[in-house]
Amino acid sequence: MPRLPRFNLVDVPQHIIQRGNNRQACFFDEDDYLFYLECLRDAAARAGCDIHAYVLMTNHVHLLATPQQTDAASRMMQSVGRRYVQHVNRRHQRTGTLWEGRYRASLVEAERYLLTCYRYIELNPVRARDMANRPDGYRWSSYSANAHGMGDAWLTPHPLYQRLGRTGAERRAAYRELVAEGLDSEALQEIRSCTRQGVVLGSEAFREQIETTLKQRARPGHRGRPKKRNQTSGAAG
Repeated sequence: MPRLPRFNLVDVPQHIIQRGNNRQACFFDEDDYLFYLECLRDAAARAGCDIHAYVLMTNHVHLLATPQQTDAASRMMQSVGRRYVQHVNRRHQRTGTLWEGRYRASLVEAERYLLTCYRYIELNPVRARDMANRPDGYRWSSYSANAHGMGDAWLTPHPLYQRLGRTGAERRAAYRELVAEGLDSEALQEIRSCTRQGVVLGSEAFREQIETTLKQRARPGHRGRPKKRNQTSGAAG
């Protein structure tokens, strides 16, 4: 299936994922994780992109971000990619590519899916099983900030997260309860499928709105080539 052009809409959240080349490691020690977060913080500020949630896994990265300027997400990811790859190659005496091509991104219908994406991202280490039993047991994610108000002051809470309570303490408590509920298999599959294909995560009405606005397809297509019509009446079905 041809790769769709990237969506570019200001103020619409994006779920972004970038993987290491051939699913190989892109983080090798603590300094690498710390430097990546420094790169992300700086690039997001320069590009005008709000980061709401993140997780840095051994061989891939998830981000939930809302661009406040045109092409902000692309400019942020390009800056992070260049700076971080230079750091890794120099520090670990390696050459060649680090990332698996360009990053993947899916627009997110905030009202229906934003807080689900928050949880999807921050529960990633728990789903990996061998990395953490609880989300607060994994250091390299935004969970401590969103659930406990610890660290990552550079993150920007989304307005829907802000609606979880009147005070910071109320919001964090409500968010912890949401995370504790986990995610069902249908939500997991839907998020994975939309991000993998680079299409919109949302209702049909929202996808139609995006298609009308951007003049490009926003929903999953059929994989593979169209089937040829069989000309032989006796062929097996």
